[in-house]
Amino acid sequence: MSDYYEVRHTVGFEETNLVGNVYYVNYLRWQGRCREMFLKERAPAVLADVRGDLKLFTLRVDCEFFAEITAFDELSIRMRLEELTQTQVQFTFDYVLLGEEGETLVARGRQRIACMRGPNTATVPTRVPEELREALAPYRAEGTAPRGAVG
Repeated sequence: MSDYYEVRHTVGFEETNLVGNVYYVNYLRWQGRCREMFLKERAPAVLADVRGDLKLFTLRVDCEFFAEITAFDELSIRMRLEELTQTQVQFTFDYVLLGEEGETLVARGRQRIACMRGPNTATVPTRVPEELREALAPYRAEGTAPRGAVG
């Protein structure tokens, strides 16, 4: 098993701009897609909880770009756990171009989420569900350790 969760993606024309390279907002969409597929495949009970009153609030998203990609490029979006607190999770995402000459890191992103519960008018932080903690354990980025502090 690798130390990252991976989603493969082929870039389509609709994801490019007039110049022909990928429009930046798609990198953020791919982060969300990777996170969703992780929940579907590795933590389905968390998805069921989201249909109840668990809310996964995205607090911060960023992406740093190193190279351009274009339509029909093959990508691997690789998610790792960077930080885990009592109520928050931070992921890193590597966007890797898969080419005949090998792999090229074209972008790197981060996403921080908070777990919340309650009605929309009275939402409060809640612990990261145990199933999610367990599902994320194999994907911990090297050199990171879980934090015990309330986040």
